[in-house]
Formats: sequence, C-alpha cells, structure tokens
Amino acid sequence: MPKRKAAIAVGGVAALGAAALLLPNANASQDNDQASGAAGTAKTLKAADASNLAAQLQKALGDALAGSYYDSGKQQLVVNVVNGDKNVVVQAQKAGAAVRQVANSTAELKAAARTLKTKATMPGTAWAVDPRTDKVVVTADSTVTGAKWDRLESTVRGLGADMATLKKSAGTFKTFVSGGDAIFSQVQGGQVRCSLGFNVTASDGSPAFLTAGHCGVAAKDWSDSQNGQPVATVDQATFPGNDFSLVKYNDAATQAPSEVNVGNGQTVQIKQAADATVGSTVFRMGSTTGLHNGQVTGLDATVNFQSETDPGGVDTVNGLIQTNVCAEAGDSGGSLFTQDGGAIGLTSGGSGDCTSGGETFFQPVTAALQATGATLGDGGNGAGAGAGDQAGTADPSASAGDQAGAGDQAGAGDQAGAGDQAGSGDQAGAGDQAGGDQIGGGADPSAAAGDQSGADQSGADQSGADQSGAADQSGAGAGTGHESGAGSGHGGSSRR
Repeated sequence: MPKRKAAIAVGGVAALGAAALLLPNANASQDNDQASGAAGTAKTLKAADASNLAAQLQKALGDALAGSYYDSGKQQLVVNVVNGDKNVVVQAQKAGAAVRQVANSTAELKAAARTLKTKATMPGTAWAVDPRTDKVVVTADSTVTGAKWDRLESTVRGLGADMATLKKSAGTFKTFVSGGDAIFSQVQGGQVRCSLGFNVTASDGSPAFLTAGHCGVAAKDWSDSQNGQPVATVDQATFPGNDFSLVKYNDAATQAPSEVNVGNGQTVQIKQAADATVGSTVFRMGSTTGLHNGQVTGLDATVNFQSETDPGGVDTVNGLIQTNVCAEAGDSGGSLFTQDGGAIGLTSGGSGDCTSGGETFFQPVTAALQATGATLGDGGNGAGAGAGDQAGTADPSASAGDQAGAGDQAGAGDQAGAGDQAGSGDQAGAGDQAGGDQIGGGADPSAAAGDQSGADQSGADQSGADQSGAADQSGAGAGTGHESGAGSGHGGSSRR
C-alpha cells in the first residue's frame, strides 16, 4: 500500500499547469476596485494573514461586521460595516483592515437567506452571500424551469434588487464522486470512486483521512486501487446537512503524511486548517482533473441537490464554501487548500467541467475536524519530499518574471517544486498548461474562472441537481456526479 496519502499524483498537463500557479502573487484583484473609498490606511497582507485577521475581527465584532473579503490586487482585507459605526470602524482600521460602508447588515442578509430556505428549497438551486456586492447571490441550474423558475424569480424579486440577485446556470448541480488520491469501493451495482481529501489523526490516535460525506454514505470500505482490497473503513459520515466523512486506515501503522500531492512527484505540506476568505486564491486537487486553481466567491452557501433516494426529494447541504474552481466526476472529497499549506475544504459538488468551466462547493475542513474530533498532522510520519518548503516559503512579492524562472524555482524547495513541475522556466507563461487556460500567458489567476478552465467558472452551477445523492457515477462524461471511467484516467465506472 502506498505510504503517501493526500491527493492523487496526476501527471500531464493539467497538474503541471495549475502547479505553476502555486507561484505567489500572480493574482490581481477581481473586485474592480470595489473597496475604493475605504477609510483609513490598510495593511498589505498575504491571503493567509488576511484570513486570520478576518476571523479575529469576526470574533471581536460579530454581526457589527457585514462580511469581509480579500482584495488580492491591493493585498488588503476589506470589511463591510453598516451605518458607519465609529467603534467598529476604528477597531477594524486599527487591526489593519480597509473599511467599506454598505447598505445590508449581516442580520438582513441572513433574513434573506431564511426566506430563500422557506420559499426556494428545490433541487437545482443554491445561494450564498457575496460580501463584494453586499448581496445574496442565487443560482438556478438548468433543471429549474417553468413554474419552479417563476417561483424562484418571484422570491428573489420580493427580496429586492439591492438585497439579492438571480443568475441562471447552464449545467446541473451534482456531486463529483470519483477525486485527491483516488479511492475506490465496490458496492451493489458497480464501483464508487471518490478522492482522498486530507490525512488526519482520529481522536483515538489512529491514522485516518477526510473525504466527502456523500462518499462515506455511499460505501463503507475503501481501497487505494481499483480492484484492491479495502485499506480503510468509514468511521463517521454525514450527508446531507453537511458533507464530510472520517475514514480510518485499517492498519494502525499506516504512514499518513500531512501533505497534498500536486503531481509530478511534488507535494505541498499541509500545516493547519484554515477558514476560507472571499477573494482569496485556492487550489483544488482531484484524481480526475488534477490540480486547478481559482478564487473563493462565497461563504456559508446552501446547495439543494436532487435526492437520489427520493425522486421528489431534496438533499440540502449548508455552510459550504463557493468557488469558481472547476471540477469533474471523481473529484468528490478532494482537497481544497492554499498556497501556504492551509487545509480549506473537501470537494462536495458543482456544475460544469474543466473544459467549459463551472462553479464548485466545498465542505469547510474546520467544521469537519470539529465534528469528528480529528486533527491535522501526521504524528511525525514525515511530510514527503521537501514538502515543508513547497507551499509557503517563496516570496509572495516576487515578480512574475522571477516566478517563472526555472533556475529560481527548481531546487529551491519553494512553491510546491514549481520549477520541476513544468520542466522548464515558462511555468507562469505556459498558455497550454492545464488545458491552456489556467495560466493564460501569465494572466490573472484570480480572474473569474474563465482563465482557469476556458470558461466562466464563477457563473456556472457546479452544484448540479444530481449532486445530492452523489449523482449517478455510472453516467459517462465529465459532468455526471459519480464518476464513470470515461476520461477519468483512473479507471472504473462508479455508481451509487
């Protein structure tokens, strides 16, 4: 059994392309200077520091804040406040954040979400608060038509144009069963395939890993090869409501390093669990599509998946992270992480694919750890090939020219071994990495998803209607929930 467990070592163009984007600070703001006019002088922050500051301010000021986001162009944390509360403004500015006046309070935005829950809980809908627009963004997938669409549109209109917006997505919300290191399980009717998210230590001290809850609900025993013997057993699984599973390795001596394998023999050491911040750049690793990057676009998202067990039912998952990172069948459970080694999320579902783009949703790792009692870390089993330097040691202020230089990256141990991953010095400019869209000739990796997979990832509806029950894995093609063997590169048709 392989000793390294994290996210699948995917060779080829896809993994190499996004790996180059682990180069720091190639991102510009996608916020179109929405924070202009913010009072005071804000500190210049790395994304991880901005996330920590956001958490601190949220704890200190609570609902006095109306959300926050990271302006990656200015490298500032922007916090929203209502009614110009001087005490809140002063505290936020002293902490180093930029302050922006907005119209909608946290309480008002939460009330809008409750209205949607009451009136718009139907398969194929999703909503999340976007602090950059200070609104609730509601998405309907292609299955929401006729009377359902009319009902949804009427509900959103009733909330007011200054409170909520509605967009239509071409895809279908579904789960992406089939993903990190590929993991397999034989069930009645076929094979289920998912992705390993992050290695952890269970509360009893045994080695384990986290993956998606809909994977753990689908099957109990998991193997690390398509036709191999089970090597791990589900200990806890939650879906719907949340979407996480704790799976314990059967062999207590299993080495389970705290790292993500980003392909080409390179790894990123996972140092801690971290909360997501809207606007920050994140990386997703999956066994089907490899390494891809994008930005967090919403928090506390609600997604309504079509239930597989009840044709007229809905499987609702709450509290998810919304991003514009692409994903496909088989990526479920895979790891969402930051450049500096923060474990952010587990792939839950979405719509689209890594050719046309899409939108994805992730179970927060912090919530999964708290619920299961597990902790990140490998208990001294080792973090793999130089992983300690691969994610966070490089200078995030380095210029794009420096970032692409093979001589600097290779052997430096920085940035997930990016110098080795592309095999040359043109990683940041290789337009054909990861399908040609993830780098885009040095384009803005924080740009809305079109740069990452060739289409509008942020606008698509990756939470697909089939996602709830971990959609039909036997369906071929990249967009079907549960992985089919077609095009996955990891074999096995899977089905729940």
